[in-house]
Amino acid sequence: MLQAETVQLLCLTAASGVPLFSRGSSKHLPFSVIGSLNGVHMFGAGQGALLSSCETEKGSRVVWRVFQDSLMLIAVSGSGENAVSELHLRHLLENTWNCMVLVLGQDELANIRNVERLKRDLRSCYQLIDRLLERKGEDQGFMGHLTRCADCLLPSQPGILQQALDAFTQASDSEFGCLIIRGRLAVATDKWWRLAPQEVVLLSTLVNLLSGVTSCDYPVFLPQGSPTVAHRLLSFQLLPGVFVCVLCGPSPSLHRVESELVGSFWTPVVETLRSCLDQAERSPLPPTVNLRWDVQALLLINRENRRSVTACSHSRSSSESSPLASPAQRWEMLLHFYTFAATRYFTTEEAPTTNTSGAAHETLHEEFSGRFTHQPVQCYLVTDECKCYGLQTPQHQLYLLTDLSVPTFSLRSVATQTLSTITAATGF
Repeated sequence: MLQAETVQLLCLTAASGVPLFSRGSSKHLPFSVIGSLNGVHMFGAGQGALLSSCETEKGSRVVWRVFQDSLMLIAVSGSGENAVSELHLRHLLENTWNCMVLVLGQDELANIRNVERLKRDLRSCYQLIDRLLERKGEDQGFMGHLTRCADCLLPSQPGILQQALDAFTQASDSEFGCLIIRGRLAVATDKWWRLAPQEVVLLSTLVNLLSGVTSCDYPVFLPQGSPTVAHRLLSFQLLPGVFVCVLCGPSPSLHRVESELVGSFWTPVVETLRSCLDQAERSPLPPTVNLRWDVQALLLINRENRRSVTACSHSRSSSESSPLASPAQRWEMLLHFYTFAATRYFTTEEAPTTNTSGAAHETLHEEFSGRFTHQPVQCYLVTDECKCYGLQTPQHQLYLLTDLSVPTFSLRSVATQTLSTITAATGF
């Protein structure tokens, strides 16, 4: 249906199948195909069957999901070696729904009063949805949309920034504040971390999208915490690439915070912010963390607080003509390995969704993993490009790419050593 490496996202009304928008692939599906995709889902529902996904003979995938018995989202991916995984498509649908709730609120979407008006209102969500469909973030190590964990930067001096943020947030009559550096969360208040992980990821994405302005006052709905009552998201650019944000009520005004609070609280720590910017250019990990030369890339997830950090080695592999010479190739392989391990072996701590009609959302684990008498805690994969190792502990998940020169039998010790090095230096 589509060419390789393409994804098309469709939104229709669940009851009548009226198309509301189509985003993604430049080669749009014909209306007849869209109608068929909607019709086959409706036919299944009429027969008491829930059609959630399918795969064509050539490797294309289609995933359906209905939200609040009101809107149907359909994701269609092309075939090819780099075809998008089903896990990716499922998360894309839920992230898209959360984007629409974030901007418009749940009432507007669950109770459709005028289809044409809804079509116009949904245009305000396009930029955010398009950002989810882009691959640029993945090429830079942003994986929060897939892992449902906040992409974090681990600054060398978090205490100084945390103290400034807490004081600034309190002065802004709020308990929800965060500092974003180069698109990654550096520090945040306790209440910000208590937001649903998907909300944290989407708010960071929204702030990155609004990065062209020095300050903004944007109304947002929290898809999990406050889907029907809007809050104000105040965002201020402290330096190019550095933003501080707070969630608040009707007060204070944007002008008051910008003119009276931003300078007084953040000017004293501007040099610390500059050093964090320099660090972010190199790696989200602090300079005190020295990774092994043969570690090509890694994804470390804190399972307790749903935060994640990624790192990529820019040194050349010892192997001549290494297939993963560029950072973009390493990020791509890391993403594929995460999908492989997360859908077959490791569990994810995702909150149960309440906005899906029909049966409970099914898991993506392979049948053989359901027959295990234990929970897998390690896995590895040897490819022509690199060696991959996954490690799960009660608190962490580590996904590691190493050079082909690393002996397979030593992958476990390399992963364990890497995890200990990072956690000991950062407390992550």
